[in-house]
Amino acid sequence: MIRLLLADDQALVRGALAALLDLETDLEVVAQVGRGDEVVAAARESGAEVCLLDIEMPGLTGIEAAAAVRRELPGVRSLIVTTFGRPGYVRRAIEAGASGFV
Repeated sequence: MIRLLLADDQALVRGALAALLDLETDLEVVAQVGRGDEVVAAARESGAEVCLLDIEMPGLTGIEAAAAVRRELPGVRSLIVTTFGRPGYVRRAIEAGASGFV
């Protein structure tokens, strides 16, 4: 079972994604947050193994949150999930420690 944290400032998107991921037998959503600066504490408290991060959030961006996760919780992986395709996002996300970009 893979333990997931979802971080997205849009509650409707976050809730829909959580509902879809919970249908998978090998995934469990263990935490949800709406701000990037809540990611590390929530991941630590919930025992999340993977953080799915929206790229644009208040507090910290998904890229900044990925860097904080890598620094504070090196065994936890981060994936950036976004609808924005701005130049440089993929490179910056990978440099920050994200394992993937969707």
